[in-house]
Amino acid sequence: MRLEVVDGSFAYPGAEPILRGMSFSLETPEILAILGANGAGKTTLLKCLLGFERWTSGATLVDGIDIARLSPRSLWSRIGYVAQARQSLFALTVEEMVVLGRSVQLGALAKPGARDWQKVQETLELLGIAHLSRRLCDTLSGGQLQLALMARALVCEPELLVLDEPESNLDYKNQTVILSVLERLARDKGIGSIINTHYPAHALEISDKALLYLPEGKYLFGETRSVVTAEHLSESFGVPVRIVPLGLPERPLLSAVAAVPQR
Repeated sequence: MRLEVVDGSFAYPGAEPILRGMSFSLETPEILAILGANGAGKTTLLKCLLGFERWTSGATLVDGIDIARLSPRSLWSRIGYVAQARQSLFALTVEEMVVLGRSVQLGALAKPGARDWQKVQETLELLGIAHLSRRLCDTLSGGQLQLALMARALVCEPELLVLDEPESNLDYKNQTVILSVLERLARDKGIGSIINTHYPAHALEISDKALLYLPEGKYLFGETRSVVTAEHLSESFGVPVRIVPLGLPERPLLSAVAAVPQR
């Protein structure tokens, strides 16, 4: 799949534009990381990209076709969306919540069949959470819930996952689990990802491309290591930044990224 945003701009009625003339693309199984300061418009970009908000001008294209021309079933069978994890308010088990992701494969009012439940089990096993299948969602830890939400998006067998801050509010272990899953999906399943992230080190470690917000509505897009540099991060976040490769054999692409304000 090739996904493109072409000259995308967005503003709420009567307000200044949040996004201005944004153009970028990726081809699955590439991973794209989106970074920027709080309030820069990262979540708004995802909402526009997926059609939850309508572009003021410009378009999102999937294999050259404007998503406004695609049926919901056609679009959501190819793209899975994972919102920021929040504890469920509903007394659903993990498997019940995940099977909801099969809705795009089912007809109106159809109930999940044996094939659907089999796919749920396969997806839970893929993410290493099959043992949680009967647990209630509101009893899960943050990391477990994030993986369950990813399972719900993956169970429809998409070509691309779009994730809004998937590793935020997670401990070190669960952050590495999420990063490992995204890498494995790209490598073994051919599933690409777009992730909003607050962690430049994560972008440097797993992403092929990066989009970095700059002040005054500007942005940079390109290969990750040409975009996520100390100079560009300093401009984006308004504080001096240093990047130090760690040279760990277990994680060879991992770097320490630190703000170093003058004292």
